[in-house]
Amino acid sequence: MDDFAKEMIHLARLGLSGRVQDVQRFLKTLIKNSHKEQPELAASLAELLEKTPTRSSLLREADVAIPVDADSRLQLVRPEYPATVDREPIWNGTLSSRLEQVISERRRRDDLVSANLLPTKTLLFVGKPGVGKSLAARWLAKRLDLPLITLDLSAVMSSYLGRTGVNLRHVLDYAKEFDCVLLIDELDAVAKRRDDDSEIGELKRLVTVLLQEIDAWPAGGLLVAATNHPELLDPAVWRRFEMVIEFPMPSREQVAQAVETALAPHNVDESVVSIVASALNGQSFSDIDRELRRMHREAVVTGDNFRDVIGRAMRAFLHDQNLEDRKSCVERLLDLGMSIREAHDWTGVHRTVISKLAKARDASKRSA
Repeated sequence: MDDFAKEMIHLARLGLSGRVQDVQRFLKTLIKNSHKEQPELAASLAELLEKTPTRSSLLREADVAIPVDADSRLQLVRPEYPATVDREPIWNGTLSSRLEQVISERRRRDDLVSANLLPTKTLLFVGKPGVGKSLAARWLAKRLDLPLITLDLSAVMSSYLGRTGVNLRHVLDYAKEFDCVLLIDELDAVAKRRDDDSEIGELKRLVTVLLQEIDAWPAGGLLVAATNHPELLDPAVWRRFEMVIEFPMPSREQVAQAVETALAPHNVDESVVSIVASALNGQSFSDIDRELRRMHREAVVTGDNFRDVIGRAMRAFLHDQNLEDRKSCVERLLDLGMSIREAHDWTGVHRTVISKLAKARDASKRSA
């Protein structure tokens, strides 16, 4: 293998691992080494490197520093540009149309201004954990080609009286300096009901600060807040957001789509995909993704066949389902050519029951 091939393999390895800074460092070395013998290649790489947006380029125009907590010196936000999406969102029609409307409003801003209107600038996402709220904010930033600025709640919340409010204001002032998507996850932590007697005065003042900032949010940016506990939010908070979008738990069809997409690279039989989707029905998107990744890791580290790993996992999931649903899974497994023992291992249904189902299935085929 020649040196050029080795360099390309190394570059691919860095890129696939997501180590952007290492990729940039390697390209600089490559430019330096190829400057004499391949000047056109060096020039093209240099131009590409110069135009590639980096984290530091987020603030080049705004010329402001990332805010930090005065005591811990921790950054209060996590800036990212360009925003990336690790999987394509799976949304129902209503949710998809609401988010597409936000995109369309930004792209037809001049038409809105002509009608004395402005694009939606504040969104509130409501839904259980793992249903795609943070993913939607990231998706919006990517589609709008805007930096994604995520508030780091652990750094903002200070143990010093009065400091949390100062930190929050610093974050909001910072995000208003340039067009971006600001994501405030777990909004209920800083916008709780002010009639809650258990909360101290500072947290109640946070709500007032937040309400003032939402009202004055610039039209060029997009403030996205998300909560898993809408019942904890102060009533005034709801009225400040121009669009409230609910994220439901995945439907059976959406679960099946998520499972099929995740298992597609592994060439898993369609019926197995159907059984996995049935077992994971009722789970959130993040729970589904986590479980499928766990199974993949188990198959890699144990060396077991991926289908066997799926079988062990499915028995654990199917154990809590009613007998009729598990018997339905047994019939699909038998159609795949699985033995009675394998079907038992997958579903936990007693072998005698499976044997009867197999005989009834064979009799039905003969009569047909």
